[in-house]
Amino acid sequence: MPKARVVFQPTPNPQAGKFTVDRTLVEGRRGRTFDTAEAAAGNPLAERLLAEPGVVSVFIVADFVTVTKRPDADWKELAARVKAVLRDVL
Repeated sequence: MPKARVVFQPTPNPQAGKFTVDRTLVEGRRGRTFDTAEAAAGNPLAERLLAEPGVVSVFIVADFVTVTKRPDADWKELAARVKAVLRDVL
């Protein structure tokens, strides 16, 4: 299967970014929020994203992931790392 296509979009919240992928991550409309390593245990995508420096929480639903970052993290650098994780895991 080819690597996932990932598109980053800023959100009204400057600390949150939306990463849309070209495949279904979670069936249905109920998303899941992960804000600790313990909460993410067993979910490879959430585990990897929360391990990235600067990531505070991850919301996964349908075909996108919303990542919330620390205020001092830079989107330009963080978005590239989040995209790489998404492509790697998916």
